Amino acid sequence: MPDASLLEAFATPVDTPFVVEHVAEEFTSLCPKTGHPDFGEVRVLFEPAPGAQGGLCVELKSLKLYLQSFRDEGIFYEAVTNRIRDDLAVLMRPNWMRVTTNWRGRGGIRSVIRADHGPVPPTID
Repeated sequence: MPDASLLEAFATPVDTPFVVEHVAEEFTSLCPKTGHPDFGEVRVLFEPAPGAQGGLCVELKSLKLYLQSFRDEGIFYEAVTNRIRDDLAVLMRPNWMRVTTNWRGRGGIRSVIRADHGPVPPTID
């Protein structure tokens, strides 16, 4: 069962705006219809929000453990992507964030799912 309580955040080390991109190349979950493993890549792109304490970033080991908690979960691609976006948005409260999942092909079809939080700049693709 995916476990958002595994996620931890830390205050950004600077007060100036910047963008963070994390890429997890070995994401795994299960197809809820067949039970077969789904393999994909998860990209998290975000701008920490400014504040009295500065913005927040996700701690990488906690992100890794959180993503691994999907390994035995029967869940559709769209649900995975939106769940990751929602859990990270609650944790970090970023100015904006885009979560993209890029799934390996099965049956000749590949899927890419994008889920945004906040107004993602038009230059981000």
